Amino acid sequence: MAHSTALGGNPVQLNGNFPKVGQTAPAFSLVNKELQDITLASFGNKRKVLNIVPSLDTATCAASERRFNQIAGSLDNAVVITISADLPFAMARFCASEGLNNVVNLSLMRGREFLRNYGVEIASGVLVGLATRAVIVLDGNNVVRYTELVSEIKNEPNYEAALAALKAI
Repeated sequence: MAHSTALGGNPVQLNGNFPKVGQTAPAFSLVNKELQDITLASFGNKRKVLNIVPSLDTATCAASERRFNQIAGSLDNAVVITISADLPFAMARFCASEGLNNVVNLSLMRGREFLRNYGVEIASGVLVGLATRAVIVLDGNNVVRYTELVSEIKNEPNYEAALAALKAI
């Protein structure tokens, strides 16, 4: 199903089906900083915030990673997972240089089907092949409780709404 967002005010087409509140999140397998394949099931019954970004090598994505790291430090039975096209080495280097240790980073290095399964695959414009910016909150059973497909890729997500949804679970 085609849907869209924007980059600099220009429409950007996306591929796949963005999850809806109430549905079970699609399973995935992505790569962590140790080059291990990590699945959604690896996080067990924890509540999850999926912070999906194009690349940590942009100012907005870096700001999002910092803010979610701050939020994650105060959560019980919850994990913030940042998902991007960055290689695991770059993700680890960024977090080490920033002192960020409360967020789990997963790379699309393997498991690129995530992009379509979650409806975040950029299909037009200069960022083709990357993920658009989105936030998805899952309960302990991986049921979608909140979604935000950020309408302008250059903008940060609504942190307060995501946190409120997480706390309501």
